This record gives sequence, structure tokens and C-alpha cells, in this order.
Amino acid sequence: MRAHRILLVSTALIVGLLVGGCTGNGQTDQAASSGAGVSNAMPEAPAAGVDTAQGAAEGKDTPAQAPDLSVDQRSIIYRGSLSVRVQDVNAAASQTSGIVQTAGGYVGGDNRSSGGSGADTATMELRVPAAKFTAFVDQLAKQLSGTEEQRQISTEDVTEQTVDLDARITVQQARVDSGRRLLAQAKSLNDLVMLEKEVATRESDLASLQAKKRHLADLTALSTITVTLLGPQAAVLKADDGPAGFLGGLAGGWKALVSSLAVVLTVLGAVLPWVLAIGVPALLVWWLIRRARPGKPALVPAGPPATVQKADGPDQG
Repeated sequence: MRAHRILLVSTALIVGLLVGGCTGNGQTDQAASSGAGVSNAMPEAPAAGVDTAQGAAEGKDTPAQAPDLSVDQRSIIYRGSLSVRVQDVNAAASQTSGIVQTAGGYVGGDNRSSGGSGADTATMELRVPAAKFTAFVDQLAKQLSGTEEQRQISTEDVTEQTVDLDARITVQQARVDSGRRLLAQAKSLNDLVMLEKEVATRESDLASLQAKKRHLADLTALSTITVTLLGPQAAVLKADDGPAGFLGGLAGGWKALVSSLAVVLTVLGAVLPWVLAIGVPALLVWWLIRRARPGKPALVPAGPPATVQKADGPDQG
């Protein structure tokens, strides 16, 4: 009897395990098929690097990629000035032109003046690749046969402006493309005129942004160096480094007032001799003529004689 119960319990356990396994497999297959259906119904996620402007134009939110702001990827404008006193200004200017061309740059401006007796000066604006800026300034100072008197170097980080312009250009390009698509689908004359005007405005804004980007790219790609060559007797050109702000404005206003007064006094000094030479004699002649003119008698208006009325009094008769 006991063995019979053990056999029944074992049989029940085996049957239960078999039924559970079949049920689990069915549920798993159902879940798998259901998951496949959901996966096929949902759209695929946008791949990495999808243009954010295209998503903005289609009304989709796409993740923005953070710009690379490492030191070697930043947009920096380099500017410098170098003042050198040389024996021959023209020879030094020709040598400078050769040095900048060898470095892969060019001369953007050349202004020379002859002062005579060794007082010649030349101011040259050089454009050189930004990667060679520091080395070029050192090389120029060494190769010019003269004495370096002044050197000034400044930098300006325009990375944020560049990144902002890139983003605005991308968005504006997408707006232009969408406007062109709508223009191609215009069905009435009014819609055509309105869309042409809108597309023209968007293209104008895009061209303005692209011009700003090109200007920044030019300033960051090519550095500007102003070289001043001075003759042996030439005076040093000093920049105006006066105070800024309120004191600077006050000093400028005072200088303007003094200059205006000087102009007024100069004009007055130039006119005064003519006033004395012409005005005084003319005034004297006018006074003499007025004095010599005979006096005229006063005119009395004609009329009936005045009647004298006596006051009424007591009758003496």
C-alpha cells in the first residue's frame, strides 16, 4: 500500500513537470512573437551623427552633439605688431616681403613715407598662417638687420562665436531647404509670391551668416602682423594710450573745446584787421554825414483855432 502511494505521487510530479514545461514554452514563444511585432511596429532610432537641422525641420527632437573644445581645436585669432629700427627702410621692406612669402603668407598692406636724412618709415601688414605665427615673429625679428624696439602680441578666442555660427548656419540651411520644398508645391499665385519672398529672406539671412563665418575663418587661419620699419632718425610712432571711461571722455571733450576756441580765435584774428580798416572809416563817414545834415522844423498840423471857453461866473451886470 505504501509503495503504491509513492508510485502515485511520483507519477503526479512527473506529469506536473511536463505540463509546466509545455506551458512555459508556449508563453515564451508568444512573448517572443509579441516582442517581434512591437519591434517591427516602432520606428528605428536615429543613427548617431544625424543632422540636427533635418530633425528640427521635420519636427523631431534629435540629441545635440557637444562641440570639441580642446585646446588644439579652439578658434583663436592671433595679432601682433613689431617695430624695428633699420639703416635702409626700403631694403628692409623688400627683405620682409621675401620672408613672409617664404613662410606661406603675403603682404596685405605696404605704406611707406620718405622723411629725408634717415627719417624714412614703412608700415607693412603681413598675413601668415596661424600655426607659424610665433615662429614667424621670432624669425622676422632675427633676420631683419636692425634693432627691435617694440613687440606686442594679442590673442582672441572666438570658439564660442564659431560654434554659434555653425549651429545657426545649419538651422538656417534647413529652413531654406524646407522653404524651397514648399515653393515647389505652391498651387496658387498668392502662395507662390509669398513663398518666393520668404525663401529670398531666408537665403539672405543664410548668406549673411556664411559671410560672417568666412570672415572668422580668415582671421583664425591667417594671423595679422603689423611691422613698422623706422629709419635711423625717424621718430617712434606711439599709440594713443590715454585713459578710458569718464576721464578719457572728459579729456577728449576738453581737447575738443580748446581746439574749437583756437579755431574761433584764429578766425577772429583774421577778420579783426579788416574790421578796423573798413569798419572804423565807414562809421566815421556815417557820423559826419549825419552831423552835417540840416535839421528840419517840426510840422504842426493845420486846423481851426482853439476856442477858449470862460468859466461861468456870477453876472456882474
